[in-house]
Amino acid sequence: MVHQDGFSGFRTRFANRFQAKRAARARPATGFVSQPEPRTIGAFARGKQLIAGNYLFAGHLVNAPDKGLWDVTPPSQGFSEETQGFVWLDDLASVGDGEARRRAQVWLLGWIKRYGKGDGDGWTPDLTGRRLIRWINHAIFLMAGMTPDESRAFFRSLGQQTIFLSRRWHAATPGLPRFEALTGLIYAGLGLEGMERHVGPAVKALARECADQIDAEGGIPTRNPEELLDVFTLLNWAAQALSESGRQVAPAHMGAIERIAPTLRALRHADGGLARFHGGGRGLEGRLDHALATSGVRAGPSTGLAMGYTRLSAGRTSLIMDTARPPTGLASANAHASTLAFELTSGRRPLIVNCGSGAHFGADWHKAGRATPSHSVLGLAGLSSSRLGAAQNYGGGAKVFLTSTPAEVHLQRQDDANGATIVAAHDGYINSHGLTHMRQIELSQNGRGVSGEDTLAAVSDADQARFDRAMDQVALQGIPFHIRFHLHPDVDATLDLGGTAVSMALRSGEIWVFRFEGRGELTLEGSVYLEKTRLKPRKSKQVVLSGVAMDYATRIRWTLAKAQETPSVLRDLERGDTAELPS
Repeated sequence: MVHQDGFSGFRTRFANRFQAKRAARARPATGFVSQPEPRTIGAFARGKQLIAGNYLFAGHLVNAPDKGLWDVTPPSQGFSEETQGFVWLDDLASVGDGEARRRAQVWLLGWIKRYGKGDGDGWTPDLTGRRLIRWINHAIFLMAGMTPDESRAFFRSLGQQTIFLSRRWHAATPGLPRFEALTGLIYAGLGLEGMERHVGPAVKALARECADQIDAEGGIPTRNPEELLDVFTLLNWAAQALSESGRQVAPAHMGAIERIAPTLRALRHADGGLARFHGGGRGLEGRLDHALATSGVRAGPSTGLAMGYTRLSAGRTSLIMDTARPPTGLASANAHASTLAFELTSGRRPLIVNCGSGAHFGADWHKAGRATPSHSVLGLAGLSSSRLGAAQNYGGGAKVFLTSTPAEVHLQRQDDANGATIVAAHDGYINSHGLTHMRQIELSQNGRGVSGEDTLAAVSDADQARFDRAMDQVALQGIPFHIRFHLHPDVDATLDLGGTAVSMALRSGEIWVFRFEGRGELTLEGSVYLEKTRLKPRKSKQVVLSGVAMDYATRIRWTLAKAQETPSVLRDLERGDTAELPS
């Protein structure tokens, strides 16, 4: 959620609370039009943890086996919002036994009693839409064994929340929050008796949102791949619900689904996970494939730019590179300074990664995860290629200071018999140092080798004058830079004795070797891998190639090559472990 501050935020909260209490006095829903079918997917392990009293939300674990969910004091605003959204119902439903149902019923009825009259953090349009979808999805699971009074309370609250959404959906932030609000309103309007009048306006509003927020490439302003999957999933659910009720899906709605599907395919690594950029994670296992199959869109991956990313794929290897500016304006709240960073996956094993989003681990980790040093890309020492300053928590290194966002990113791609090549450049360091960063990456035809070249160049006379001034400020000692290659925690890396190569062993048995050419120093340092499903950042390593820019053009070449495949890799191939997964 995007938090609002000051008088505007107070006014929004007051309006939400007023409309929620007003809706509580409206005529309630009386039942379901037809039997709801669950569409959301949960995790059995998380469901068992909830039953045991281990409440893990927004990176906080509260162990309270003797307390109900609403008796726990939320340690953060994010914790409270995640509980109020009721996504945890998916997890309890995945367990599906009597104890899981009992917990779900007690917590649902407890929410109605404590917050049902318009109180608490859950009365925002996006959380209400999210909550309605789960309540309706799992209604059969929830209502089994309810008393008549409990059923009436359930339907009364469903009606109240639907009416609230009909009056407040427009207050949701454009993008994912508004898609959640409108999908929840369509779901409820179609599924609940007496709420049909809300469907038409919501369908029209959803179509407008699709036209406004989904661009011609099938992307969204935040450029967050996992958020794009969330939007795609919501649009699929709304389209299914409309079709099953005999209603027409708006052309703008269906067109958005058709544009998003090939973009998501292009943002998917060889192991089926999404590229981790701009606040997004890999996505729950199997969710992307399920969403693509549900959409019915068979178009293959986008071959050009996909939401600003470029994908190379060969053999069992996929490489996805950020080849556009970071998001700006309202979409920049979780933007990362990742221009020209890349991730690489071999088969079902991630090798080169970005650190990921640290939002669930507090403000410091949030800032650190957004900065250039947390990505597999070149950065000038002490600088980030965007207005995203943070301390490097993982390495104990220097501060990352502020500089300008890249104004322009240039891109060329070439495919031939020898493989595919990306050549890209950004101007994020021109204002401070007169330097343009150019990166060339080539993936061999068989996917067994990657050749890279990073260049810092002062191109124009004005750029060279800026570079000269920057050199004067450091007494002509040069501009230090680091090229980082963050490794997945499952990669076992070793620096050779001569400091000229790094061997990286994957759990599949593959061995990849990193080497470089040119003046520089190769080191193996600590890093982190940030996942929102974990309690703490995971320790990992990073290959760091360091150098100093002394001239108007400084170039350093590097290679990643697969050196070995053990019998376990061959067994993976026999099981169909290929670079493209079925959708």
